[in-house]
Amino acid sequence: MRKWRAAAKGFIVAVLGVMAFAAPQIAPAGGAKLRLATEAAAPPLNYIGKDGRLAGFDVDIGNALCKAMTVECKWVIEDWDNLVSGLNQRRYEAIVSSLPITGEQQKNVDFTNSYHVMPAAFLGAETLEVLKIDKTTLTDKIIGVEAGSVHEAFLRDNFADIAQIKPYDLIAQATLDLVGKRLDLVFGDRIELEYSFLKTKEGRGFKLVGPSYTDAKWFGAGAGIAVRKGDDALIERLNVALARIRADGTYKKINDRYFDFDMYGN
Repeated sequence: MRKWRAAAKGFIVAVLGVMAFAAPQIAPAGGAKLRLATEAAAPPLNYIGKDGRLAGFDVDIGNALCKAMTVECKWVIEDWDNLVSGLNQRRYEAIVSSLPITGEQQKNVDFTNSYHVMPAAFLGAETLEVLKIDKTTLTDKIIGVEAGSVHEAFLRDNFADIAQIKPYDLIAQATLDLVGKRLDLVFGDRIELEYSFLKTKEGRGFKLVGPSYTDAKWFGAGAGIAVRKGDDALIERLNVALARIRADGTYKKINDRYFDFDMYGN
């Protein structure tokens, strides 16, 4: 999803000075502070709202965790490419920015339990009458996908023998060809497809087709909160807080504010 995020960077730079004051600070009684970093460039996960304040699913989850831990949230906005280095340079204690739990990332940081899945989906024309996705419905279809992504790996592992898989440098290039009727379907990150395409004027006349895909074999263990290597005490506190907001309904309220499906993966 990094390429999707890149489009928002110019706007982020313009408002960084404001955000030091405008980011919402949650301060229950207790006095302790927890510095959390996010990118603020990937709506609806993390972004700057029209009021100039930090917002999004990640931000609301982070604030809820701070409240459950009885600490004050202090938000830091960081460029995606610098999130991990900033953590290890002790500019903040944790990253709440939908960072995927991967073996490569785990060389540099430790993760909490997953707090949301990273679902993939097919995108097609509203007129497409496909009740389910299988080798019958995808036979001879031309499917666009981001080159080198986990989504391309999934397609090649499951449908390379019956469909034509066409990789693109950017998923936006694939959706452009979908609009131009040079593709039958696009496959990619569900949230990206919804918010960078379906919710725009270019996305009129298109829809998500079939189910969401979350199989860990291709799409990993989801997104976790990253902390510095060896900070087991903070991981335990965050995991306890995550379980608490799941149990008391706070997570669901936040989820339903942004999504019409369960981001936790149930």
